[in-house]
Amino acid sequence: MSASHPTNNPHRFHEVIELRGHIIDSLILPKVLDEITTLGGEYESQEVRIGHHRHDPSYVRLEVRAPTEECLETILVAIGQHGAVPVTHQDCRHVTADIAGAFPEGFYASTNEPTEVRIAGHWVPVERQEMDCGIKIDVAANRAVCVPMVEVQLGDQIVVGRLGTRVQPVGRDVDRPHSFGFMNSTVSSEKPKNVTVREIAEQMRAAARGDGKILIVAGPAVVHTGSRELMSWMINKGYVDVLFAGNALATHDIEQSFYGTSLGISMEHGGGTEEGHEHHLRSINRIRRIGSIRAAVDQGVLTQGIMYECIRRNIPYVLAGSIRDDGPLPDVITDSLVAQTTMRDLVQDVTFCLMIATTLHSIAVGNLLSSKVKVVCVDINPATVTKLADRGTFQSIGLVTDVEPFLRILVQELGGP
Repeated sequence: MSASHPTNNPHRFHEVIELRGHIIDSLILPKVLDEITTLGGEYESQEVRIGHHRHDPSYVRLEVRAPTEECLETILVAIGQHGAVPVTHQDCRHVTADIAGAFPEGFYASTNEPTEVRIAGHWVPVERQEMDCGIKIDVAANRAVCVPMVEVQLGDQIVVGRLGTRVQPVGRDVDRPHSFGFMNSTVSSEKPKNVTVREIAEQMRAAARGDGKILIVAGPAVVHTGSRELMSWMINKGYVDVLFAGNALATHDIEQSFYGTSLGISMEHGGGTEEGHEHHLRSINRIRRIGSIRAAVDQGVLTQGIMYECIRRNIPYVLAGSIRDDGPLPDVITDSLVAQTTMRDLVQDVTFCLMIATTLHSIAVGNLLSSKVKVVCVDINPATVTKLADRGTFQSIGLVTDVEPFLRILVQELGGP
């Protein structure tokens, strides 16, 4: 940074930055310009090259000016999240972690977008990209990786400040004009669901053919609404690679297998059953006495349902516990940090995530996903899909609808009953 402008110029601190890629059609450039002026700065264009064809990238070089050094730093940090980087490159700064479980002051806070750091004059991609983490580097190995705060170890080299970091924002897909092309997060109960469901089915078919990996995040409403057989079919046919849920989904799935009820309500006639309110507890107790869900399947006690299909096909699952859980089932991970770490490991090669009727799990999983992962959130409550996007999972597409009709149409599109 320098102050080469006259001292009577109120915007005398400046830096030259550049943007490249699909910055026009993905609206990245307008966002950057708006950030600069909103935060009290101004800009001057030095070079603009706009791509003429669909696949052509664009390039812009701007001089950003601000009245104070602190204001300029704030602007540069903000626009850096959109991929704006200084023309003059420097290696990233790193500080040795002085205590375990905490970052050094001034640490670089990661986003969910692809990021690179400059080490010894070379740009190195950050592995395990995730929002709200720090970046740990290994200079000797020329590697950088996102690290959660709780996993910081004494002596780790942690990136501090913005110098030597750059973000590569996910723009539109130039090859696909469908609803995922611009990574829309539009939420509406009136949008054409059949079109979107067809696109979801297309993504899932591609993954099932080996071109990706599907994560399902599901709440107990999948069982309550009579959709269990639909979800079981998807697992059986290879359209689910990983399942994240809580104690409730597994409990009521198993309750239906044992008693034909969910929360004591008959899944056949929709009415209450005698002592039905005890069924979920008795189901949990039976599994706990056996030892695990897998043991119940192996012993022929559990013979159908979502968890049965997961066990039968060796689908990895994480049942993350909460303070409101009954029991819980022995498979439930009651330590939230252990559950988070397990989930973090399982999402690394996920390419498509379908979140169904679970607010807290959807937001939690969204925080773990790279922006490259296509996300669809389905819920009858508009607030669920809105909150997911508001909390940083901007690439999510929201469908406001009931679970059962959505899954029924999806299964039909996938060739099911």
